[in-house]
Amino acid sequence: MLTMFFSYFDWWQILGFVALGLVSGVAAGFFGIGGGIIIVPCMLLVGFPIQHAIGISIVQMVFASVFGSLLNYKKGLLDLREGIFIGIGGIFGASLSGVVLHFFSELFLSLAFLLLTIISLYRFATKSKVAPSANLITNPYKKRAILVLAGAFTGIFAISLGIGGGLLIAPILGYYLGYDSKKVVPLSLFFVVFSSVAGSISLHQMDIVDSRLFSAAVLIGLASIIGVSLGIKLIAKASANTHRVALLWIYCFAIIATSIKIFEKALL
Repeated sequence: MLTMFFSYFDWWQILGFVALGLVSGVAAGFFGIGGGIIIVPCMLLVGFPIQHAIGISIVQMVFASVFGSLLNYKKGLLDLREGIFIGIGGIFGASLSGVVLHFFSELFLSLAFLLLTIISLYRFATKSKVAPSANLITNPYKKRAILVLAGAFTGIFAISLGIGGGLLIAPILGYYLGYDSKKVVPLSLFFVVFSSVAGSISLHQMDIVDSRLFSAAVLIGLASIIGVSLGIKLIAKASANTHRVALLWIYCFAIIATSIKIFEKALL
C-alpha cells in the first residue's frame, strides 16, 4: 500500500493529507459531520478541481463515520432503530451524487457549495438551536418516514457537494421530531456511513474517482480515524458555546477558501 501512495504523491503531499485527515476527523467526531466542509476547500486551495475535491471528501468519509459510529454505539449514544431509517434514505439520495457531479459544471458546484456554507453559517450565527414545531411528530410510522425523507434529501444535496450532511439533518430532526444536539450528532454521523458508501459507489460508476484520488482519500480517511476518537472525547468536555464558536470558525474558513478559488476561476 505504501508503494501505491508514493507512486502518486511525494512526502510533503502525504504528510499534508495525513494532517488534513486528523483535522477533519476531529471535526467529524466533534460536530457529527463528514469533514467535507474542511476537506473540499483545502483540496481546492492546492489545485484540485471541485469534482475531484468532492470525490476525495466523500470516499474518506467512510473511515471516520464508521469508526465514530462504532464508538458512539459502544457509549450508548447511538439508537440503531432510528439510525437505520435515516441511513436508508441516505443510500437513496447519495446514489444520485455521481450523476449530479457528472452533469453540473465546476463553477455551479463551487457556487452551490459556497451558498450552502453561507446559509449554514447564518443559521448557526443567528440561532443557538432550532425551535421545535408546536406539533411534534410522535406516530412511529410518521417518524420513520421523516427519518427516511431527511436522509434522502440530505444525501442528494450534501453528498453531491462533498459534505456529510449532518449540518442539514440537524435542523430537520430538531424541528419535526424535537431531537436535541446530543441525539442528533450520533444519528448524523451514522447517516454519513450509508451516504458516503453509496456516494463512493456512484462516483466510481461515473468514473469521477480514479486510483490516484482513491489513494488520497484513503490517506485522509485513515488519519481521520485517529482524529474522530479525539473529537468524540472533546465533545464531552466542551461547553455549548465553545462548540458553537468552533463551528463558526470552520464555516468562515470554508467560505473564504472557496471564494478565493471561485474568484481565481473567474479571472482566468
